[in-house]
Amino acid sequence: MALKGNLRDFTVTQLLNLVNLAKKTGTLVIQGPAEEARVSFKEGKLAYAQLGSEENTLADILQRNKKISQHQYRILKERGAKMTDKELGLLLVNAGYLSQEDIIGSLQQHFAGIVQRLFTWVEGFFHFDQGVLPPEDKIPVRVELENLIIEGSRQLREWEQLQEEIPSMDMCLKFTDRPDTNIRSLNLSVEEWRVVSFVNPKNTIQQIARATKMNDLEIRRVIFGLIQAGLVEVVRPAGVPLISPNRVFTGSGNREDQKNLVNRLIDRILSI
Repeated sequence: MALKGNLRDFTVTQLLNLVNLAKKTGTLVIQGPAEEARVSFKEGKLAYAQLGSEENTLADILQRNKKISQHQYRILKERGAKMTDKELGLLLVNAGYLSQEDIIGSLQQHFAGIVQRLFTWVEGFFHFDQGVLPPEDKIPVRVELENLIIEGSRQLREWEQLQEEIPSMDMCLKFTDRPDTNIRSLNLSVEEWRVVSFVNPKNTIQQIARATKMNDLEIRRVIFGLIQAGLVEVVRPAGVPLISPNRVFTGSGNREDQKNLVNRLIDRILSI
């Protein structure tokens, strides 16, 4: 029987635990409310990940990890447009521009980052395609899942807290009334300064997230820090009623029912 279901019943953390336990090889496809994620495993280890239509070529990943400059990135995109990631990686290593460790390390960090973003997905459907590996032109890696799962569990707890503090992305921000505070004298991070520049009761948190290219978790982290510092407060747009906090689904029924559900899923994945 195929492994498939709803994230309301099984969290991403539980799914990764099952893949790790059963040492499965294949691709986990998760269809969220806004985009689809594809995560491939080989013998229970992370091999590849793709999130939606996000640029996922080797050149893009190396540029994001600052392994190549913007100028080098443009050259690779132009001259290597018809090359596969494997061919481009081999070219960069043989030419002495990067080491194999540089390339593999960048890929591991990028794929693990995608998986970490999935831990906050609580809505959507999933299915596991047994034996389906990454595309032939991509460079697979091997990342142990244990540390990712531990980090994911911690991240999910943080997400629950942030959702309580900032229940809706449709809310807005405004500066608190602190005439004695000179914001320019504050020691803010680059991310905090980027968000501060968009603070206005007319800008929703969702709009600020898009403008600063942050995901839901990242923008909530920054805003929470600004709230704790007493710099901003969350307000609702004029005429829009306050939205009740979203509740993160943590499972239905009692602990024994949840245990039985997980055990049935383990039996199912082991039988694939």
